[in-house]
Amino acid sequence: MESRELRYFVAVAEELHFGRAAQRLHIAQPALSKTIQRLETHLGITLLERTSRSVALTDAGRALLEHGRHALSAMAFATRQAQQAGAREHLRLVIKPGGDAHLLSDVLAAYAERPGARPVDIFFGGPTDRTDYLHDGRADLALLYAPFDDLTGLAYRTLQVEGRVAVLPASHPLASRPAVHLSDLEGETFSRWTGVDATSGTGPEIADSAQLFPLVAIGRAIAVLPASLVTPSPPEVVCVPVQDAEPSSIVIARSARDNRSAVADFIEAAATSEVRSGNFDRRKGMCEVTDLS
Repeated sequence: MESRELRYFVAVAEELHFGRAAQRLHIAQPALSKTIQRLETHLGITLLERTSRSVALTDAGRALLEHGRHALSAMAFATRQAQQAGAREHLRLVIKPGGDAHLLSDVLAAYAERPGARPVDIFFGGPTDRTDYLHDGRADLALLYAPFDDLTGLAYRTLQVEGRVAVLPASHPLASRPAVHLSDLEGETFSRWTGVDATSGTGPEIADSAQLFPLVAIGRAIAVLPASLVTPSPPEVVCVPVQDAEPSSIVIARSARDNRSAVADFIEAAATSEVRSGNFDRRKGMCEVTDLS
């Protein structure tokens, strides 16, 4: 069970109303409902009895509420103790493995040149939990992908805007095209991503690009991703730009409640470092990042 799922459940169990719980958590109500449904499916039990007019706890739900409160309190206490022990001397940045679009070294270099720059510790989050690091205090900053990551309750600056590419096997009929449209991909088997809406695809469930590439290479699934997430790609996989896919943005984010000057200084350094955008180079078989300055 993820801490986010437990936190969401406790909010619903205390409010006994999905709308009020969603407002309390600063998230959309459909996303909250899907998270609770996934939690019940994962546990194999019913936690909440729902009707069109009311929400009530089952016996299992009451048990999880009681112990879940203790678990969340213990986690919050542990976080505060760790922060106090560290005296907040270091900044903590969480990123997705391989998900920095080659921006991280430039961002860190730009921040290091600032007066009073602090050491920066790097953490690697999972596919969907990096925003949780900011909300529960495990990290001060995060590199996130919009619109894939939920930016509700966060303050952020955009570092890079890039197009998306279709990740296809080299033998695919569309692999030789200079570009495709989303309509060209209708009927294809898309991979499903761990922690994301189960209806997002019908193919195998994966957690990262490293798991995606072997499945694409043998024709079991395809994906449409930001260009920087598939750099470099293996020889048997081809990236084709999707012309009408919504662009994605890489942002540097913090909790909207965190107004510390050290955090703001890092974000300013990141935002004023070199501006880049995703550029696809078919000749090299990879998605590159190119200077615009």
